[in-house]
Amino acid sequence: MASGTELTPTSYMSHHLTNLTSSVGEGAFWTLHVDTLAMSILLGIISFGFLWWVVRGATSGVPGKRQAFVELAIEFIDEQVKSTFHGDRHKFVAPAALTVFVWVLMMNAMDLLPIDIMAAVYELLGLHNWRSVPTTDINTTFALALSVWLLMIFFNIKVKGLGGWIHELVCTPFGKNPILWPVNILFNVVEYVSKPLSHSLRLYGNIYAGEIIFLLIGMWAATGLAGTLFGTLLGAGWAIFHILIITLQAFIFMMLTVVYLSMAHESH
Repeated sequence: MASGTELTPTSYMSHHLTNLTSSVGEGAFWTLHVDTLAMSILLGIISFGFLWWVVRGATSGVPGKRQAFVELAIEFIDEQVKSTFHGDRHKFVAPAALTVFVWVLMMNAMDLLPIDIMAAVYELLGLHNWRSVPTTDINTTFALALSVWLLMIFFNIKVKGLGGWIHELVCTPFGKNPILWPVNILFNVVEYVSKPLSHSLRLYGNIYAGEIIFLLIGMWAATGLAGTLFGTLLGAGWAIFHILIITLQAFIFMMLTVVYLSMAHESH
């Protein structure tokens, strides 16, 4: 599609559901999704840059609106961590929870931007394929979930020792009887494999489905006057409802992260 051409419903799909890729080696494994990486990094810089700016200017007196908003968000997340993690949460778990929630929320929030306007902007920039919402890319959600999974294994070994962790894999949940070892190992392998899969697919599925609905409403709005009228009304209603979805999914992803890290610190 040449730059300057009229944007059609099909072009909306192309802009929002097709990645801009770059290969750094042979095979699909070495294909980078440039748009996903760029948007994730940019949103991380913006969100955490904002937090750094507010914290840097924080005062012990009456807080301003920005400081009050950030303090409210931090206290809310800290309370959620406190109810789940029983230990020194401020050393790693609470900051990690704050990082996960803010970053995932910002990536999800890109789904609220008007698809036609964003497609036009990307067209002006010569970007014919550009995925605006990083969490509609399964690679993003799986990378986040895999990072949490690796942290979970790291803390399991750090807290319990390598021997203690292996003992837990072999002897729980059904007991230390050698006859039950294969069942215990199978049970734990299934649990360890399912955690990153469910963690990533839950976020991806909900945000991707929301993006599809926005695209369908946008395509309907492009069919004529009636489509524009009803598409606008439905789009506004879905956007309001979707604010809850993107926030809830960021919260669920954060809470699962805290739960998995808490389990790694507990002995069975």
